[in-house]
Amino acid sequence: MVNPIFLTLLVVVLALVAFVVEWFPIDITALMVAIVLILLGLVTPEEGISGFGNSATITVMCMFILSSGIARTGLLQVARNFLVQWGGKNPSRQILVMGALVGPMTAFINNTAVVAVFLPIVEDWCKKQRISPSKLLIPLSYATVLGGMITVIGTSTNVLASGISQQLGYGEFSLFQFTTLGIITFLVGLTYLSLVAPRLLPNRRPPASQSLSQDYGLDDYVTELVITPDSNLIGQTLRASELQRRYDIDVLELFRQGSHFPPPLADKVLTAGDILLVRGTREDLIQIRSQRGLDLVSDRHLQADALDEARDEVIDPDLSSSEEKIAEVMILSNSRLSGSTLKELRFRQRYNATVLAIRRGQELIRERMGRVPLRFGDLLLVQGPKDSILGLQTTRELLVLDQRDAETMRPDKAWIALAIMLGVIAAAAFSWMPILVSALVGVVLMILTGCLRPGEIYGAVRWDIIFLLAGLIPLGVAMQKSGATDWLATQLVAAGGQLSDYWILLFFYVVTLLLTEILSNNATVVLMLPVAVEVANKLNLNPFAFMFAVTFAASNSYMTPIGYQTNTMVYGPGGYRFFDFTRVGLPLSVIQAIMTPLLIILLYGLQPV
Repeated sequence: MVNPIFLTLLVVVLALVAFVVEWFPIDITALMVAIVLILLGLVTPEEGISGFGNSATITVMCMFILSSGIARTGLLQVARNFLVQWGGKNPSRQILVMGALVGPMTAFINNTAVVAVFLPIVEDWCKKQRISPSKLLIPLSYATVLGGMITVIGTSTNVLASGISQQLGYGEFSLFQFTTLGIITFLVGLTYLSLVAPRLLPNRRPPASQSLSQDYGLDDYVTELVITPDSNLIGQTLRASELQRRYDIDVLELFRQGSHFPPPLADKVLTAGDILLVRGTREDLIQIRSQRGLDLVSDRHLQADALDEARDEVIDPDLSSSEEKIAEVMILSNSRLSGSTLKELRFRQRYNATVLAIRRGQELIRERMGRVPLRFGDLLLVQGPKDSILGLQTTRELLVLDQRDAETMRPDKAWIALAIMLGVIAAAAFSWMPILVSALVGVVLMILTGCLRPGEIYGAVRWDIIFLLAGLIPLGVAMQKSGATDWLATQLVAAGGQLSDYWILLFFYVVTLLLTEILSNNATVVLMLPVAVEVANKLNLNPFAFMFAVTFAASNSYMTPIGYQTNTMVYGPGGYRFFDFTRVGLPLSVIQAIMTPLLIILLYGLQPV
């Protein structure tokens, strides 16, 4: 019979490889791990699905819904006025004010929800101040990560660590279990972001005083074509002509004798003299001219007055008009669009909007976009009727980087949502009921009071995180049952048992920090926290000190844009390069790594409680 310790460690290694090479999405990989553990007999079927009913999983799900209730009522928008009033023009002051706003919020509200709300607010503020958004978006992400460590409900990682602590027999963390440590690390981190980071942050995107079309470099990609009298397109509909299918172009608008026709245009019959505003490459435009009988407007002697009148009335430098609008939208982490191409999604038909360009970090994609698989964090420049752009604000798949219209919010419910959230926090803080119960009650109250509609709770939940937790929790059970945790702890004690207490704590912090940069932070906690506790027991040290070190290291991911979801969210809007995060995040990670274990020893001690 194969040694169960060997089998469990083999599953762990294979899971690590799968997470790193990204054969499948991480939530699917986690579910596969749970299934393999059941098939190998390392956990029972009941233990294999125990993650779905685990208190940590349910609590995280509730916090997503509660955070959505706060965001839907527009409560976070109140902070915009404070930011504009007190932000000033000094970069250090701007980061300090922004961090002081978002940090405390993310102590109680999911940080991805806070970043989703503040992205358009910060971009709009940058536009008014004529500063590059690259100077503020990394600090926005880092401040929410730092703020999330103030309370147990600040991040899903904290909640998961609390659940694992309970499984190991140490009970759940209280709401403010490590708040003192979290506040100190937040203040030190914010000081670094305010004083040092401005010198390291790049100017990747120019100040947003220019139009979006110029920002995306569309001047050479958006052109007016006129249908000549001998064109073979005359009498055909745009759909029948297959222009957009055969060539890498998008027809954005149609002008006919001074009249303007916005999308949808598929059933419009084309006539001689029609002017098409198209997005396309110069190579495709040359082919269209020779094969379909179209000319560039600039190549023909048209009636200048009529053309100028159409241009002045309809087209502005930003490709917007009284009926049309151009906007940036982001692919969200739980979006069903992720992994699919625009062509597969039939994006134009689904949303009645055309994608003009895709921004992925500093990379701009303006050709063959229909064949590019979309990713979480991709920024799409879209054009469409204003009603269609408004409709995008209500979808759970995309985030429109524009100030949310009041009609999509429920401002009259804002203070009710705040009261519910404060009640959830108070009930847990004063031990009137467990965090799980108070969060469930809060979700029900959000629905009963109209802060959220019943159908909205499903879109509020990050299902990828829920399935990730549900799939990983059985792995922790398998490591405990098989003895793999004890074996790893024994090896570590034998190798480093002579080190001082601080260096042992620092070792676990650094290993966890490095793992969380290549794995998900939740996967890292599942793997590292039981081992850390076992080592603490073997060395007769305080297990809570080791749990706090692993928990803080797992969430403090600053060195890559893929290490934490909020980093990925600002990657495209900031136009960053991959190593911009390393340049700004590495010094912060070193500061936190040196400081956090020392603070844990000073605040909580290393002697068993």
